[in-house]
Amino acid sequence: MLHLVSDFINRLSLSDNSPPSYWYQGYNPESGELLKLPRTSEVEAIAHGLMAYIAEDEIYAREGKMYGVLLVALPDGERRVLKAFSGLLNGSSIVEGWVPPIPGREAVSGIESQTLSQLAAIKQELITLKQLPERQEYAKLVQEFEQRLQVMSQCHTQRKQQRHAQRLEYLTEADLAQLEAESRQDKRERKQLKQQRDTALSHLKALITAADSRISELKQQRRELSRQLQLQMHDAYLLMNFAGKSRSLKELIPQGLPTGTGDCCAPKLLHYAAENALKPLAMAEFWWGNQINDKIAGEFYPACTERCQPIMGFLLSGLSEPDLSVIYQDECLIAINKPSGLLSVPGRYLETQDSVLSRLRDTLPEIRSVHRLDLETSGILLFAKDANTYTHLSQQFQNRQVQKVYEAVLDGTIEVESGIIDLPLWGNPEKRPFQEVNWECGKASLTKFQILAQEGKYTRIQFMPITGRTHQLRVHAADQRGLGIAILGDRLYGCNPVTNRLHLHARELSFQHPQSGKVMRLQVKTPF
Repeated sequence: MLHLVSDFINRLSLSDNSPPSYWYQGYNPESGELLKLPRTSEVEAIAHGLMAYIAEDEIYAREGKMYGVLLVALPDGERRVLKAFSGLLNGSSIVEGWVPPIPGREAVSGIESQTLSQLAAIKQELITLKQLPERQEYAKLVQEFEQRLQVMSQCHTQRKQQRHAQRLEYLTEADLAQLEAESRQDKRERKQLKQQRDTALSHLKALITAADSRISELKQQRRELSRQLQLQMHDAYLLMNFAGKSRSLKELIPQGLPTGTGDCCAPKLLHYAAENALKPLAMAEFWWGNQINDKIAGEFYPACTERCQPIMGFLLSGLSEPDLSVIYQDECLIAINKPSGLLSVPGRYLETQDSVLSRLRDTLPEIRSVHRLDLETSGILLFAKDANTYTHLSQQFQNRQVQKVYEAVLDGTIEVESGIIDLPLWGNPEKRPFQEVNWECGKASLTKFQILAQEGKYTRIQFMPITGRTHQLRVHAADQRGLGIAILGDRLYGCNPVTNRLHLHARELSFQHPQSGKVMRLQVKTPF
């Protein structure tokens, strides 16, 4: 489902400096805040890579439809690509390698199947009624009688002209009476032919009228069946956003949305990303296959006005930049309560420049990062305002003089109450950013732990890391030689997320103030 960026593009040939060509945007339905997601040159290049792939297989050319790609960041900061198609692909909603449909459709699958069968039967009956052989017979007879009436009319016109010429001559009363009789005879002939026509057509006309009436009834039934199915599907479809909230389409737009809402690429991609704790960086949608209306293969298109745009604000909710919460600040340092999902420092790419450090530099240009927290880890993050403070604090971290306390929730229960985990960690360069236990290449890694509470099928735990290796707490929790249970929401180390974040929080930080020498003990409440 998650694809490498290199599967689509060669990064060395790509420039990230051009501005976005389009912004997906919508207003947060609760706060009214305008939320945006860009279509960047990089994600367009990824989309072109997908176009090159599907161009090699004729199954993608059989029907015209929208395709989409979403560039995302994993909880550990690594970037991947999701891809989606609108509606069905060759009659199937689930295709390996593509994001699945939004959950909820299966809840009404029985009703949907029954309704689709009814709609198919209605369609077939409509075709039969529209192709009644009596319609052709009726049209043929109408044409034949029209031709006969036309011939008769021409004949009567000639005879009328002859009678008119005769009346200009000297005629007796008997002659004039004869001309009047001929005129009346022409009228009788025309009337008799029309009566023959009406008699011949009456039975066919009755059948056609009944068929047309039935067609109207069937169309009304079709509209009502489609409307009821749409309402049931919209009530069943559950969309999740990046604030962790789920809503049905019916709840989002009570007045109703067009059929097919929720089956477009953008909702499928954004819902899947939110459900799997993936951070969207950029998105692009394009048309491929036969041209329909104004859609041209290989062209990029914005969010559709009728289906996607009305729900875009909800889908993007949770992506807005949260305000930084300052825990402590003085003339030489500042401590921030970093939210989950925000980088500690900027990444390498344009889409990963937003971070705590980059935001602080807007007002504190000389600010320096002393240590880091993982993207999905929340809690206390310390920064130095000058070089001397940075050196002093960095030495404390290096000399293990800083006391750190983390709180987490494990995706399971354990019997031991406390202990020390001693497992050396190594970052395999072929599996980055994944860290693993390695007794030969790994660096010494020590973690103290204390169980705080058993909460149903979960365990609330306190970690006191002695060393500070990358992903140390996450590996020590998940590895079978450690606790053997991953932290809740830690997809990288084996926990299928049932939440929209990693349940790991840097709750306490104790260090010596670089100027006063006073021991500083900072605390911040755990948000989960």
